[in-house]
Amino acid sequence: MSPTISRVAVIGAGTIGASWAAYFLARGCEVNVTDPFREADAIRRAVAGLWPVLERAGLSPGATLERLRVVADPGSAVRDVGFVQESGPEDEAAKIDLFELLDAVAPDATLIASSSSGLLMSRIQSRCKHPQRCVIGHPFNPPHLMPLVEVVGGDRTGEAAIAATIAFYRSIGKYPIHIRKEVRGHIANRLQAALWREAIHLMDSGVASVADIDAAVAYGPGLRWAFMGPSLTFHLAGGEGGMQYFLDHLGDAVQSWFDDLGAPSLTPEIRKQLVDGVAASTGERSIGDLAKKRDAYLMEVIKLLDR
Repeated sequence: MSPTISRVAVIGAGTIGASWAAYFLARGCEVNVTDPFREADAIRRAVAGLWPVLERAGLSPGATLERLRVVADPGSAVRDVGFVQESGPEDEAAKIDLFELLDAVAPDATLIASSSSGLLMSRIQSRCKHPQRCVIGHPFNPPHLMPLVEVVGGDRTGEAAIAATIAFYRSIGKYPIHIRKEVRGHIANRLQAALWREAIHLMDSGVASVADIDAAVAYGPGLRWAFMGPSLTFHLAGGEGGMQYFLDHLGDAVQSWFDDLGAPSLTPEIRKQLVDGVAASTGERSIGDLAKKRDAYLMEVIKLLDR
């Protein structure tokens, strides 16, 4: 299980899978892609559509779209690779079936990772004969730009596989973190969900509009969160006394905020408020336009952080 892996398989070529495929290609890998629901030309177009932003970000030596190979089925895709990135539908039963197949066909030393945003590897690997090489490798969207990958094993995943997966992701420029205990949603999605839950509560309580709540994040703490997590942020808020001073002087106030946080349910009424609120804030801008703007901004932020 070497981090010097040059041939990768991507199983599933939807939004996440195509993004992964483009990124692996940009890092100089040969990439086999398969998706039973998408034509080969559509897969190639999706990957090629991401190439310009990756070119601007900087390609690895030898990186080319010519190393993309679209194959007919998962078995063919994984027979000659050192790493598999499964990015199929977020359906536990389907992933169990798929991992059983991938595990039966892939070479013994091949790592098999799932992009699952919240399922447990212990269940996904349950019918595998070699479960020790199966891990979660959850990217943050879009994978071709965002550095974060959450790595977590199941109850039968080997420590060597976790270490090799982290080493491989790091070798291609990702920022992998090791989640030591399985939990639905992993870390980043749970943190996002906690923030969004309170945003929905504030919206439903009439405190502010969807647009203004989003702005409170984007033009406030979100700017700091691009380079500093919440605990370090509050550590600095304590001045020279750091976290201890912050907790001594503001801990009770923060506890009162905790106690007042909401726990809304996604009722039909709240869902409509969210849909209408986003429509009001985006106006005539299409999803494609918004995604291009997001990617352009992300690339500039990432470049700044690299410097």
